[in-house]
Amino acid sequence: MLRVVLIDDEKLALIQLESTLRALGTTIVTATYTNPLQALDEASGWNADIIFLDIDMPVLNGLEAAAALEARCPGSAIVFVTAYNNFALEAFEASAQDYLLKPVSRERLRKTIQRIRNRKGKIQSADKQDELMIRGFNSIQFERGGLPIRDFRWRTSKSQELFAYLLYYHDRIVVKDKLVELLWPDTSFKRASTHLYTAIYQLRQSLKRSDIGLTISNASVGEGYMLESGDAKIDFVLWEEGILSLEPVDDHNAPVHEELFKLYTGDFLGDYDYLWAESERQRLRNLSLQHATELADYYSAKDNITKAVNTYQRIVELHPYHEPGYLALMDFYNRLGELSFVQEQYDKLRSLLWRDLKLKPSAKVERWYANWKRLYT
Repeated sequence: MLRVVLIDDEKLALIQLESTLRALGTTIVTATYTNPLQALDEASGWNADIIFLDIDMPVLNGLEAAAALEARCPGSAIVFVTAYNNFALEAFEASAQDYLLKPVSRERLRKTIQRIRNRKGKIQSADKQDELMIRGFNSIQFERGGLPIRDFRWRTSKSQELFAYLLYYHDRIVVKDKLVELLWPDTSFKRASTHLYTAIYQLRQSLKRSDIGLTISNASVGEGYMLESGDAKIDFVLWEEGILSLEPVDDHNAPVHEELFKLYTGDFLGDYDYLWAESERQRLRNLSLQHATELADYYSAKDNITKAVNTYQRIVELHPYHEPGYLALMDFYNRLGELSFVQEQYDKLRSLLWRDLKLKPSAKVERWYANWKRLYT
């Protein structure tokens, strides 16, 4: 779904346009403004796909605002919305993607959005052929244009951990002393510094050999290193930014929440036993569980049992000791009349807790199960 921002000094016009956009169901209205100066102050944080902009406004008219917005939001399409048809030439000279006359009909708005979507799709399709994705959920993997880069090899486990640490702190300086202490804690500083220099060299050569295009630069007058991410995408960064930027799940943004839910494929660096990553792993894990539960609860409230069950199944896969997930599945399967599946979820939870933690299910789960057994035995 496209992210849009609306700017119009008339409050009623904003309400009408937002209502029409919501009815179309193809966009997310992330911000509305009646004051163009305030909009310019906050524009750098929008990340909007489309900016709908009135032309006839006091203090700063739409044409002037568009010039400033083009500099602040170079990736955003600007669409003018006005009650007057005598600004069309100036609008297109200002690089506007479209020019709409009030009142804007739903069909006219739909065509505008589809045209911009198609244009963005062509640009993104060309860009994605060269787009580098770095994945850090579960294990570190590199993809180019959506395809795995299979010829990359880590020279040593230390160089792999070194990259993981620099990736976590991407675009920030990590001092050499910290890396030496982290990777070679039982080695003399002089020898560990040599190991670090060798690992950095090997890592740079591996990245270059596979044409990954990442730079590890010397920083802070040679006292540290920095992984420069450039245009590369990092999955755990995209995932968290997406979740934090969205409003709570509703009918309008549920598909976006669903895509973010799918993006979380496992724990941060979950395949590696890096103690330094544990706190971040747990933080993202908790955020994942909170987000997934909100999505599952939304589907439950909408009585979309299929999606609710699918979401809870994924929750217990990612968080195998999460009792509320099993209890929710037991309840849904009971409502569906799938009694064998109810028993299967209970047995799975009980076995897992005892095998791994030497614990029994909580009193709440046991009460629910006991009541269920009385009804069906």
